[in-house]
Amino acid sequence: MARRKRNTHSAINAWPGYVDALSTLLMVITFVLLVFVIGQQFLSATITQKERTLSSLKEQVDHLAKVLSLSQEEVKQLKSDNQLKNAELATLKENLDEKSKNLQELQEKSSSLEATQFRDILDLSKQVSALSQQLEMISKALDLEKQKESDKDQQIEDLGKKLNIALADKVTQLKRYRSEFFGRLREILKGKHGIEVKGDRFIFPSEILFPTGSAELTAEGKSEIRTLAKTFRSVASTIPKDIPWILRVDGHADRMPIHSIFPSNWELSSARAITVVKMLIAEGVDPHHLAATGFSVYQPLAKGTSAEDYARNRRIEFRLTDR
Repeated sequence: MARRKRNTHSAINAWPGYVDALSTLLMVITFVLLVFVIGQQFLSATITQKERTLSSLKEQVDHLAKVLSLSQEEVKQLKSDNQLKNAELATLKENLDEKSKNLQELQEKSSSLEATQFRDILDLSKQVSALSQQLEMISKALDLEKQKESDKDQQIEDLGKKLNIALADKVTQLKRYRSEFFGRLREILKGKHGIEVKGDRFIFPSEILFPTGSAELTAEGKSEIRTLAKTFRSVASTIPKDIPWILRVDGHADRMPIHSIFPSNWELSSARAITVVKMLIAEGVDPHHLAATGFSVYQPLAKGTSAEDYARNRRIEFRLTDR
């Protein structure tokens, strides 16, 4: 019993120890749990932060991967460009070498040309010097010729003045002989109907000399030409030989168309003038002082269309003039 009391007493005394141990254990467990919770929260926060950091790092890695991919493409492009540039550089080097070679050849040619040109310049200088001397000689010769030409011009001018004076004198003399010739004819033919003196011309109507539309002289016409030839020979014998004169016989017609052997009034007026000249020659007039011309209808005395106007325009004119 006493042992049972000791055992009971021992059991009662052990319970507080268990309680204390359990309390201590509970406190330890609580502390551990608290530490665990706090650690878990801290770990959770840390993990969250790490996840955020990891996500950010992943984004950075993705961005860097993209950048790396772009950089690799750029590197490839740069390599390709570099190859092209290298090829261009090689081509440029070849061109440069070719240009350098050409430049060297040109320099060699230039040196050769410079030597040749220098010799040519020396030759040209000698030629220029010789030409300058020749030019000086020619210039002196030209000056001498100009002086001679000036002297000749003066002589020609003096001769021209003398010639003009002489010609004026001859013209004056010819006018005097013409006046004498016309004066004698005027006296001889005084009273002849239609014959007139107009200025320096002696005018015979064609009706006195020719039949209508013909170039053959009538009997009366031949008589008139013989009289004129006799008077003219008398005057011509007194004209000095140094006076250049002619008796011009001009044939004129009217505007009426003709129907004869002559195609037109040109041929008729010319043929009549030639007929008169031939008879003057036959009567002893020097042919060197005779001329025959035909004027057709283009030098009329009268502008009208009446029979009288046509009759005035059909005529033979004699003109003593200089050649």
